[in-house]
Amino acid sequence: MKFKNVAAVGAIALASAIALSACSAAAPTPTSTPTTAAYTIDPKLAGTITAGGSSAQANAEAAWYAAFKAVATGVTINYDKSQGSGGGVTNFLAGTYDFAGSDSPLNKDNQTKSQTTCGAGGALNFPVYLSGVAVIYNVAGVTDLKLSSATLAEIFMLKITTWNDPAIAAENKGATLPATAITVVTRSDGSGTTANFTNYLTQVQPTIFTGAAGSAWPIPGTSGQQGGSGVVNTVTAGAGTIGYADHSSIGKLTAASIQSGTGTDFVTYSPAAATAGFEAAAVAAPLTAGDLSKKIDYTKISGASAYPIPLLSYVIACTTFKLPAQSALVKAYIGFIGSDIGQKISAKNAGSAPVPASILADFTASLALIK
Repeated sequence: MKFKNVAAVGAIALASAIALSACSAAAPTPTSTPTTAAYTIDPKLAGTITAGGSSAQANAEAAWYAAFKAVATGVTINYDKSQGSGGGVTNFLAGTYDFAGSDSPLNKDNQTKSQTTCGAGGALNFPVYLSGVAVIYNVAGVTDLKLSSATLAEIFMLKITTWNDPAIAAENKGATLPATAITVVTRSDGSGTTANFTNYLTQVQPTIFTGAAGSAWPIPGTSGQQGGSGVVNTVTAGAGTIGYADHSSIGKLTAASIQSGTGTDFVTYSPAAATAGFEAAAVAAPLTAGDLSKKIDYTKISGASAYPIPLLSYVIACTTFKLPAQSALVKAYIGFIGSDIGQKISAKNAGSAPVPASILADFTASLALIK
């Protein structure tokens, strides 16, 4: 499935209702998939937010910033997507970033470390972006690739090495599969997308995919690339390549349909399918009071309507800022991207699914903990 990104500046059109009513600065009442109530941006806000991390969030972050700045013209937001989730978390814990974008919430060790940067309350994880890990490929003559979880695990374990392997052929009857060698492309940097993908593989095929789940790719011998864009560019330029990336970043590449559960359903990414997969599999896993972290049990996802590799991405922010003005600015921005209008903007510009209302309903109380 392909998704054509809308230019980030198009987000301003979605935010025009906010900008036109800048005196009250209220977003329009939600008309679909209600999340938080109509959101207010103070047009007098000013200052700079320095952040970075998740490349999966990059298109959404650009659109959110454009829309936010359409009202709060004195605000500058510098989001560095080149860091990846791992670099974003590292810089946040070092005190360099006002917030980190990450496709995984902080783990317990990093939550403890955040108390050094953020004070006794540590940091909070805010889910802001729901998408899916797309399995992208570039194989001559193949336009509708289907892969079971078992075959996918064998490929990424480097056990299936050619595209005409019997296992791939059995799942793609009628397709002309070349004898081309498979080049597996992975992330070389610390990546939340990698964490989601390896968690999926280790959960659904633990006897085949024996590498450790985590932000570092665990199997040697792949073509490691920096950032999601590095994976996408390498798959695009190669022959017989396969890799993984957030769906918003795949450009002109086609994503494979992935087996959903243990049945015969092969599902392509769509926002609705990502939502169905996520809602079937996610459970609350707070690290501290007010934390909105979730764990995904990929083994619970099945059926023709559920995409099997949903990806939930977070903004991670301190509960205590040294400067009250900076706290107010960061809270305003996080509140905006977690509002109905913010979620509509990311859906339009990054093809994401709105984060479920059941999660976003808790935003107000969690934001109130930031001082």
